[in-house]
Amino acid sequence: MCIGFPMTVIEGDDFEALCERRGETLRVSMALVGAQPAGARVLVYLGSAVRLLDEVEAGHIDDALDALQEALEGKNVDRRFADLIDREPQLPEFLR
Repeated sequence: MCIGFPMTVIEGDDFEALCERRGETLRVSMALVGAQPAGARVLVYLGSAVRLLDEVEAGHIDDALDALQEALEGKNVDRRFADLIDREPQLPEFLR
């Protein structure tokens, strides 16, 4: 299984960008999303930016990835999913 990670563009062009995540940098293909300005958030999967992210969505993905790591360590992950605590899950409208 492969997992996509939110990364922040530092600099780049139409083809490639230097992106950062938690202090580590990676050269990422921008072929699917085009050139993005510094500070843009992208979802990186197997070395390619596959789509743009806003800060909220990037935060949700980071929380889920952190929760996965914490769950593997046997820690409680409820705080990572505060938006899901104390509410009944709802199906999307198209599935109702």
